Amino acid sequence: MTRIEEFIAGMPKAELHLHIEGTFEPELMFEIAKRNNKEIPYSSVEELKAAYSFNNLQEFLDIYYAGANVLIGEQDFYDLTWAYLTKVHSQNLVHTEMFFDPQTHTNRGVAFDMVIQGIHRALEEGKNKLGISYRLIMSFLRHLDEESAFKTLEQAMPYKDWISAVGLDSSEMGNPPAKFTNVFRKAREAGFITVAHAGEEGPAEYIWEALDLLKVTRIDHGNHSLDDDELVARLAKIKMPLTLCPLSNLELKVVTDLKEYPLVEMMDKGLLVTINSDDPAYFGGYMNENYLGIANALDLTKEQLTVLAKNAFMASWLSDKEKETMINKVEEYYKNN
Repeated sequence: MTRIEEFIAGMPKAELHLHIEGTFEPELMFEIAKRNNKEIPYSSVEELKAAYSFNNLQEFLDIYYAGANVLIGEQDFYDLTWAYLTKVHSQNLVHTEMFFDPQTHTNRGVAFDMVIQGIHRALEEGKNKLGISYRLIMSFLRHLDEESAFKTLEQAMPYKDWISAVGLDSSEMGNPPAKFTNVFRKAREAGFITVAHAGEEGPAEYIWEALDLLKVTRIDHGNHSLDDDELVARLAKIKMPLTLCPLSNLELKVVTDLKEYPLVEMMDKGLLVTINSDDPAYFGGYMNENYLGIANALDLTKEQLTVLAKNAFMASWLSDKEKETMINKVEEYYKNN
């Protein structure tokens, strides 16, 4: 293990951009498929892993939704979430703000209650047994219509205390944030925080829409903000967090080489950027692998990595006191290592 690898491994971390359905490792997928008598169109774990090679976002989404098909009961969602928590616990992750996609499941006839109860039970256990604090974000699928999102918001209302925010994910191109203005307004009125995927494959204009129409408190991805100097200035001024996902962007060809990743440029321009894993089972790495990949590609210093870790706690929805505690722990770790 290199010195930088050791440093990353031991650093306390928070993750703000993680899709629980995207943590579905092939081994667990086969196990749950067998339990539920569900067919997977692959004959082995190895063949399924070989299929995890994508040219764009849509190719990934096709296999992502196919994998989610085997999830049926509350125990399935518990097992999926618990597997993620035990994995990231070994990587010194202490806080996660996790997306889940209810429409992926309710559209298949799986009850909303089943999905959230399984996820919540595992998150509570993770908090109590592993010391991982959490917030839960319910994402609307942007390739579906706003009416479907309204229905999902309605289903979520009995679980309002369990869900901190609503988000927007799935196929970005041709599905601008503006399409969901009304449901996001309703969600804000109900007390939910709002976030949205914008500017991953979509243009900078989508980021403007997420800010002005959806009133988001974070931009997920946000790579294309750099195409618009006025937007960059605004994001820097209001300290709008961007939840970057390096290995995801590499796998989905948002960038062709991590050496070209605009992370340092974003930091130099005063943007509040964070490192996250997105869909780690599909993109070749959890938090440590994302930190290490970008550190090696851009020759990042321990100081820069410390800033990124502190940014994540700063951009989280932990209380001010909890943020201060965690940021101090990161600074202490940096001083001692």
